[in-house]
Amino acid sequence: MSKIFPKSANALPLQILIFLGVLGGVATAGITYYATPAYLRVGYQPVQPVPFDHSLHAGQLGIDCRYCHASVEKSATSSVPAAQTCMNCHSLIKAQSPLLEVVRESYRTGDPVPWVKIHNNPDYVYFNHSVHVNRGVSCVECHGKVNEMTVVRQDKPHSMSWCLDCHRDPASRIRDPKDVYNLDSQTLADQGKIADAHKFITDWKVKPPTSCSGCHR
Repeated sequence: MSKIFPKSANALPLQILIFLGVLGGVATAGITYYATPAYLRVGYQPVQPVPFDHSLHAGQLGIDCRYCHASVEKSATSSVPAAQTCMNCHSLIKAQSPLLEVVRESYRTGDPVPWVKIHNNPDYVYFNHSVHVNRGVSCVECHGKVNEMTVVRQDKPHSMSWCLDCHRDPASRIRDPKDVYNLDSQTLADQGKIADAHKFITDWKVKPPTSCSGCHR
């Protein structure tokens, strides 16, 4: 047998075991990091440092999403508001509320409010907010009826297949641009205006990528 297999073949079983161990470790680390509630679970609703009620601010008071998420129309990220934005109102309204002490401390020191991020895309996924909202995709399509949530939760799965469903059929998700930030509005398709949706897609050259390189860059 020694004439058939070289002496180095004796190390092959150990090398295979090491390879399988490394592969298993990488797979476990990947699943542990990305397949957590913060990335996949619909209903993920972490406790925030400040009890900000979206149903009050965005719902009852009708504050536009862009007042707090100011960069959503021009940036890949939607941004979270600085304490200054909060204090524009809360320097007068509930100015001494103990629930807002974290905001006042942030305003005094310049340190950011330690918000817990809810909607996390994995590092290998590229997503641009401005591209979507400027092409008739409403906040509600990805985040749900935030204007009815006391505590914001992950309302959609944000899985690859979920994204591709929209990219393959954008006409069913498109809204009139003036309705993008109206979370109670309906898509053109739901209004029975599917022809208008297709016209919008043609006129605005809406061509969502369905190839890997579209989102994995």
